[in-house]
Amino acid sequence: MSKTEISAENWQRIYKLASLTLMIIFGIVGLIFLLIPDQVLTFFNRLSAPLGFMEAPLTGFGFYLILAVGYMYLVTILAYMMFKNPGNTDFPLLLIHGKSASSLLSFALFIVHGQFLIYVTNGIVDGLIALGVFLLFRKVRSAIA
Repeated sequence: MSKTEISAENWQRIYKLASLTLMIIFGIVGLIFLLIPDQVLTFFNRLSAPLGFMEAPLTGFGFYLILAVGYMYLVTILAYMMFKNPGNTDFPLLLIHGKSASSLLSFALFIVHGQFLIYVTNGIVDGLIALGVFLLFRKVRSAIA
C-alpha cells in the first residue's frame, strides 16, 4: 500500500465519524424544525429576494411537503425491503422507529400545539403500524431462530 492510499481501518474510522456527524446534524435540524418551523422558512425567505429568489410559501406546497413526501418514500422503501428480505431485522426495526416517532410526535403536538384531528389520527395510525410491524417482526424472528 502506498503512502497516499487509505487503509480499510482508516476508511472505517472516517465512515464512523461521518455517521456520527450526520446523526448530530440531523438531530439538531430535526429539533429546529420541531421547535421553530416558521422561523426556518422566514429566515430563508428573508435571504431569498437579495439573492434573486422567490419567497417559499409558508403552507401548502412548501418546504415541509418535501420532507413529508421524503419520509413517505423512505418508509415505502423500508416496507419494500422487508418484503424482499424477510430475514433481515434492520428494515422492520427502522420502520418501527420511524412510525413510532411519527406517532409519539403526533400525540405530543396534539397535547401541546392543538387538538387537531389530523394529529390524533396520525398518532393512532402510525402507532398501529409500528405495533403491527413489531408484532410481525417478533413472530418472524422467533420462527427463524
